[in-house]
Amino acid sequence: MLTTACVALSSLTFVLGYALARVPRRRAEPAGGERPDGRGDRRDEATYTALHLAAMAAPALRGGLNRDSARKAVRHLRRLLGTDAVAITSTEAALAWDGPCTDDVITHARAALAAGRAQVIPGRPHGAVVVPLSVDGTVVGALAAFHGEVSAALVRTVTEVGGWVSGQLELAELDSSRRRALEAEMRALRAQISPHFVYNALTTIASFVRTDPRRARELLLDFADFARYALRRAHDFTTLADELTCVDRYLLLERARFGDKLRFSLQVAPEVLPVPVPFLCLQPLVENAIKHGMRSRGGMGEVRVVVRDAGPEAHITVEDDGAGMDPDCARRVLDEDPGREGHGIGLANVDLRMRQIYGDGYGLVVESALGAGTKVRLRVPKTQFTAL
Repeated sequence: MLTTACVALSSLTFVLGYALARVPRRRAEPAGGERPDGRGDRRDEATYTALHLAAMAAPALRGGLNRDSARKAVRHLRRLLGTDAVAITSTEAALAWDGPCTDDVITHARAALAAGRAQVIPGRPHGAVVVPLSVDGTVVGALAAFHGEVSAALVRTVTEVGGWVSGQLELAELDSSRRRALEAEMRALRAQISPHFVYNALTTIASFVRTDPRRARELLLDFADFARYALRRAHDFTTLADELTCVDRYLLLERARFGDKLRFSLQVAPEVLPVPVPFLCLQPLVENAIKHGMRSRGGMGEVRVVVRDAGPEAHITVEDDGAGMDPDCARRVLDEDPGREGHGIGLANVDLRMRQIYGDGYGLVVESALGAGTKVRLRVPKTQFTAL
C-alpha cells in the first residue's frame, strides 16, 4: 500500500511540474522576490489548481474502475491535463469521456493495452496519447488524451497521470480487499459462537421442560433472541444499546444455569447507549469473565460491567473477582490465535478487530494479578470510523 501511494505521489509531482511549466515565463524579476507581472501569483494558482483537480478526481477513482467512477473523474482529469478531450476505458469498452473524442477510442485503447505502454496515435484535428491503467500488475483499462498538438511533454504527462490513476485504482482494490477480509472475519466470528455455551444453554432449557414449562419457554425465546442477534446478517457496527441487550439475553441463560452462584452488576451512562460499536465486542468479554472467574472459585463469582462517558469516547470495563493471572499469562491471552477452534470468540478476536478498525491504540487492556481478579478495558470512539 505504501509503494502504491509513493508511485501515485511521484506521478502527481511530475504533473504539478508540468502545470507550472505552462505558466508564461517573464524576464524581469526585481529584488525582493515580488514580480510586478504577477507570475508568482499565477504559479501559485497553477499549483493549487493541479492539486485541487487531483483531489476532486481521487474520491471517484477510489471507488474502482467502472462507468460511474470514470464519469465522475474524467472531467477533472481533462482539466488537469489541459487537453481537448480525455477518455477512460476498460479493456472492453469506453467508460466515459469529456470533450470531442473519436468514435474509435476503444480501438486506440486496445493498442496501448496490447503493448502495455503508452501509444501515440496521430490524427487530425486531434492526435491522441493512450496509456494503460493497471492494478497489481494487471492491465484493467486505459486513459486517452486527445489534443491538437501532441508534444513529448504531453506524452510524459499523460503517462504520469495514468500512473497516478493506476495508483488510485490500486488503493481502491486494497480498500475492497480489506472490506472482504473484514466480512470474511465477521462470518468466521459468527461461526465461533461457543458450542459449549449453545450446548449448556439448551441443556439448561431442557431441564425446565418438565419441572417449569413456562420458564423453559421463556428461556427458549431468550436463546432465540440471542442467536438471532449473534447470527444475523448485519453490518460490522451496531449500537452499544444493542450489544447490552445481547449481553442481557446471554446472562438470562447463564443465570438459569448457575442460579445464585452467578452475580452480575451493570452500570451504564445513558448518553453512550447510541454510540456505534463493533458487532459482538462486549458479549465475548462477559463470557470470558464468567468462564474464567467462576471456574477459579468453585463455580461461584461476580462480574461487573461499567460503561462510562469519557468525552469523545465511551470507556467500558468488564471485571470479575476470580483468581486472576500473572502478567505473562494476561499477555498470552491476547496473543493467542483468534480463530483457534473450541475457544469461542475470545479476547484475542475482539482485540484484533478493535485494532483493525480504530488503530493499535484501541486494543484491549487486560489488568490482572494472582488473587486479584481480572479487569478488561475497552475504549470506543463515539464517532464511527475505520483506519486504512
